[in-house]
Amino acid sequence: MKVVQTDMAPAAIGPYSQGIVVNNMFYSSGQIPLTKEGVLVEGDIASQTRQVFKNLEAVLAAAGSSFNTVVKTTVFIKNMDDFAALNDVYAEFFPIHKPARSTVEVARLPKDVLVEIEVVALVK
Repeated sequence: MKVVQTDMAPAAIGPYSQGIVVNNMFYSSGQIPLTKEGVLVEGDIASQTRQVFKNLEAVLAAAGSSFNTVVKTTVFIKNMDDFAALNDVYAEFFPIHKPARSTVEVARLPKDVLVEIEVVALVK
């Protein structure tokens, strides 16, 4: 088991790692719209989702992986009314490859953000 850590994504805000590699699989912790410096990205669901994907890209790279090898995503969204706007941004990062996905509306997320996403991916 290998702990994944990169300065190109925000540090964990609790007692957990950015991700773990086991055998040839990478499991990310949920990423929220914090910059790598830990500053919260304000704004709409599109702005926050883009930052989440920047963070996921960084931890995937640190694990030796990429969006092309993601097999599953889990999306936690504060308001299902934002589903279409979230999908527009999501499609920018998965234009051809379409991993399995679950999307769940939740009452509250850390730091009261609008979205949190986690991924499972193959490691190259």
